[in-house]
Amino acid sequence: MDEFQTGEEASFVVDEVSSIIKEAIEGAIGGNAYQHSKVNQWTTSVVEQTLSQLTKLGKPFKYIVTCVIMQKNGAGLHTASSCFWDNSSDVLSL
Repeated sequence: MDEFQTGEEASFVVDEVSSIIKEAIEGAIGGNAYQHSKVNQWTTSVVEQTLSQLTKLGKPFKYIVTCVIMQKNGAGLHTASSCFWDNSSDVLSL
């Protein structure tokens, strides 16, 4: 990410990102039914795998990944999130 990228190299490709997300979900959860005891593990795995694969693309973007897993019966809600940015060029503004 140290080099300046232009055009297609720096573009956000929705299909590519969607594929990464789907692979992370399939890898973490697969066809398993909701299991309360595994939700924290699943959310963490989906977020970490997605963020890992997004950063490997080498695009000049900041990423925020959030995962929400909820049972379809009105029960509790579990979330996980993670962020990535380049400390040498990105700044924090409050």
